[in-house]
Amino acid sequence: MTTHTTLTETATATASNVEYAPEHAPRLPLAERVPEFYRAMRRLDAAAAQDIDPTLYHLIKIRASQVNRCAFCIDMHTKDALAEGETVERIVQLSAWEESRHFYTERELAALALTESVTVLTEGSVPDEVYAQAAAHFDETELSRVISAIVVINAWNRIAVTTRMTPGHYTPRSA
Repeated sequence: MTTHTTLTETATATASNVEYAPEHAPRLPLAERVPEFYRAMRRLDAAAAQDIDPTLYHLIKIRASQVNRCAFCIDMHTKDALAEGETVERIVQLSAWEESRHFYTERELAALALTESVTVLTEGSVPDEVYAQAAAHFDETELSRVISAIVVINAWNRIAVTTRMTPGHYTPRSA
């Protein structure tokens, strides 16, 4: 008798035999040690999210987190974006958005360029052409919201990376 193993069965069997590296422990429970600061950050985050397109907000959060190598925030914001209807394809292409421009709108591209410039300030400044491109796609209030979103996710990234928050355990509220 011949047995046939499907690709799914093989992948499941293979995955169950894999021993992954151990999960690192967080360094510091910042939210527990300075709860007033953490609550203020959450209020700041809520203020930045107010009246900004949720799809754009997720792209900004994911891209800044990729640039900052914040695994915890990449995990969280990718799951949130997927739960709210973002496509896997656009999220996967986000790390190479400049080469995958056709996956994004011109407004999204302008916001992504601004996100990278604000996130990587160690390279000097936000170039005039990047700012002008964003200003061409957003009115002053919208642009202020985009900048606020970029600033807030960068602050969260620095908290999560420094305290070594562990990715993989987040579940979106809407899931």
